[in-house]
Amino acid sequence: MLTAEIRRRFLDHFAARGHTVVPSAPLPTPDPTLLFVNAGMVPFKPYLTGETTAPWPRAVSVQKCVRTLDIEEVGKTTRHGSFFQMNGNFSFGDYFKEEAVALAWELSVTPVADGGYGLDPGRIWVTVHHGDDEAAALWRRVAGLPDARIVRRGDEDNFWSMGVPGPCGPCSELYYDRGPAFGPDGGPDVDEDRFMEFWNLVFMQYERGEGPGKSGYPVLGELPRRNIDTGMGLERMAALLQGVDNIYETDEMRPVLDHAAALAGTPYGRDAASDVRLRVVADHVRTALMLLADGTAPGNEGRGYVLRRILRRAVRAVRLLGHEDPALPELLPVARDRMAPGYPEVADDFERISQLAYAEEDAFRATLRSGTTVLDTAIGEVKSRGGRTLPGERAFLLHDTYGFPLDLTLEMAAEQGVEVDREGFTALMTAQRERARADARARKSGGVADAAAFRPVLDAHGPTDWRAWDELTTDSTVLAVHGPSGAALPLAREGEIVTVVLDRTPFYAESGGQESDAGHLVAASGEAEVLDVQRPLPGLVVHQVRITAGELTPGETVRAAVDPEWRLGARQAHSGTHVLHAALRQVLGPAALQSGSYNRPGHLRLDFPWRGALSPAVRSEVEEAAARALRRDLPVGVRWMPLAQAKEEGALALFGETYGERVRVVEIGGAWSRELCGGTHVEHASQIGVIALTSEGSVGAGMRRLEAAVGIEGFAYLARERDLVSRIAEQLQAPRAELPERIGTLLDRLKAADRASAELRRQAVEARAAELAAAAREAHGVRLVTATADGGAAEARTLALAVRDRLPQRAPGVVAIGGSTGSGGAEGGSGEDRAALVVTLNKAAQQAGWSAATLVKRLLRGRGGGSAETAQGGGITARQLPATLEAVPGALTEG
Repeated sequence: MLTAEIRRRFLDHFAARGHTVVPSAPLPTPDPTLLFVNAGMVPFKPYLTGETTAPWPRAVSVQKCVRTLDIEEVGKTTRHGSFFQMNGNFSFGDYFKEEAVALAWELSVTPVADGGYGLDPGRIWVTVHHGDDEAAALWRRVAGLPDARIVRRGDEDNFWSMGVPGPCGPCSELYYDRGPAFGPDGGPDVDEDRFMEFWNLVFMQYERGEGPGKSGYPVLGELPRRNIDTGMGLERMAALLQGVDNIYETDEMRPVLDHAAALAGTPYGRDAASDVRLRVVADHVRTALMLLADGTAPGNEGRGYVLRRILRRAVRAVRLLGHEDPALPELLPVARDRMAPGYPEVADDFERISQLAYAEEDAFRATLRSGTTVLDTAIGEVKSRGGRTLPGERAFLLHDTYGFPLDLTLEMAAEQGVEVDREGFTALMTAQRERARADARARKSGGVADAAAFRPVLDAHGPTDWRAWDELTTDSTVLAVHGPSGAALPLAREGEIVTVVLDRTPFYAESGGQESDAGHLVAASGEAEVLDVQRPLPGLVVHQVRITAGELTPGETVRAAVDPEWRLGARQAHSGTHVLHAALRQVLGPAALQSGSYNRPGHLRLDFPWRGALSPAVRSEVEEAAARALRRDLPVGVRWMPLAQAKEEGALALFGETYGERVRVVEIGGAWSRELCGGTHVEHASQIGVIALTSEGSVGAGMRRLEAAVGIEGFAYLARERDLVSRIAEQLQAPRAELPERIGTLLDRLKAADRASAELRRQAVEARAAELAAAAREAHGVRLVTATADGGAAEARTLALAVRDRLPQRAPGVVAIGGSTGSGGAEGGSGEDRAALVVTLNKAAQQAGWSAATLVKRLLRGRGGGSAETAQGGGITARQLPATLEAVPGALTEG
């Protein structure tokens, strides 16, 4: 039974019994304690803990999950996978133990023809908590299980909690006897490889108190509402129903494994080390596909680093198997085709997914080329001195200079019997991060390395009299002038960039996504241009300025003036952000809650959680909703009120910021847009002018980003679009309304021309292949053809296969075709074109004992791989290609 069918039957079984089918949540989770959903119950956690009332009494889901804590065990055991799917049924104060037991048993043993899984009832064992007599009795009564197959276990195995005070309760696990081939008899207590757990039923009925780990904490009493939370491992059930040894051999992963084995010319099952690597590839390629599909992008921190590590482990595993060429373009489409039946988005969004994955592999291959040499040299030096530990500074050099992640250094060093000084590495890494934080603080505090330098100013003069909401100019006194190092200065001269503190200011300090104001300071002794405005300490506003004339000294009076055009643009952009946010929620619903924003004069950017791109129709609808708000000239108002009142009135508090007891609420059209905000705004919506969407795209982690041109810049953007359409219409000599049809016709013609060109190329290849096949020479008992192709590896492979198919099939035939890739200038800096070699054999040659993979490795000194039928490799220059082809007859006679 295919995995997709197992998934469908699970959902259908519980849907038919009153459960609401809940789609899988995205892998990235808003839970601050998790990077990814790691259990089926995570999306239901607020309902199970009582934080929120569940919208349904009972639910069923197949939840995508990722766990990476034991990533090093992937491939080594039959059960560890970094990505897995958890089938689960849930009851929120509805049914409890008896119905949960009955539902699980019914689906497990109902014959396949009747919609169940058809497991043999005589081979199912269960475990229960040693104190749960009720569960044991239910298994006897509902399922007819004998006491011999009901195993009682302690808290560590069969009592569930989240590890913190909250819901808890006993659980019951279902196991299936896979037979004597997998281990000794005796039940789960004897062997959990033979007796594989496939379903866990959690009876959430108690509340636990403070205490350590999984045991030793007090149980405080019964929950007011008892819940059911179950989890059936989809991959484990697939392994059982498909009769395979482990989860890597199931239908969603085995094709990737087999394709990797073919690429490397390494059959699965040949040796243990290769099998582990093949299973790593099968697991990691699928995991990467699913993470990319849910919006995670490779990066250096958090979720992005997890994905980067998984991709790089997969690529390196393939290389260790002997395949030197890019692997993901071969493997990722296989994973896509296996996962698309359950998750269509992996196919719909494959262009974006593949671009990110392939770019990451390309970058990692470059990292491996440079870093591996450095690491091997360092390890050689350690061994030559009789040592066994790579110094932390060498590991840090690899990370900092060559992009080599520590986990890869650890793995590669361990393979050569060397440890790594992790403490030394960590100390250097910590120091670097502190330097980066200091630099960031310097940039955010007007160029001062330490914001604490302003503490004496704040203590002496109190908070800044900040008037940005109401005024554009103030007469102010210079309280202090600080240099880039943070030191107080007696004066600043023309050309210097310094930080100035004023007693009062009309300048808006960057916050809430709004960029700081621009403007000037004018004094009797000189003038300064305001570059940036920040709040290094609560209550204190500082100005980074460039002295443009004369000098500036503490104590003198200045005229602080905001550029009015800048402020107008900033107000339009910030109010435009609120309008676009409200329009977005009007069209998409309340889930489209702003998670980040940035606005400056003429431009706004808004991030929000959403799965999948917005269609052109939806984008137009959002833009129209915003335009209608502007046309209605909705009033913009500001009210101060207690935080509790703001929440009661539905004001949106964004970004998880900390607010005081009294908050500033900005309203546009009353309740239509009501947000907590400290920015500057227009008085009426029509003053925004126009909001023209310029882009919509993904920014990772299930987030989308809208960008728009606002105000006069919005009009300019629309004018440019109009002019562009006019030029295209003029060039095509077609009315604007007919442009889509006319362009479509041109594209069809181009595609037809491409097809015709491809056909001509095919005919040329066919003609040359026929010539080469006819000119084949005898060499060591085979019909041999060697030649070069016009192009790189792809052209060489096409020509090689065409020649092979024209050779007599009863006689052994060997074809070796070389092609120049023309990429040498970008690789290694040699400036020489690189070359690829493709070798392919007919069946008679393979039956006679020759192997294409072996021949390629002989000719290229181990660089290359593939199958016995067809293999290819590189690592030589175009200048070396003729000699390599001349060496083919000799390679046929080796060992």
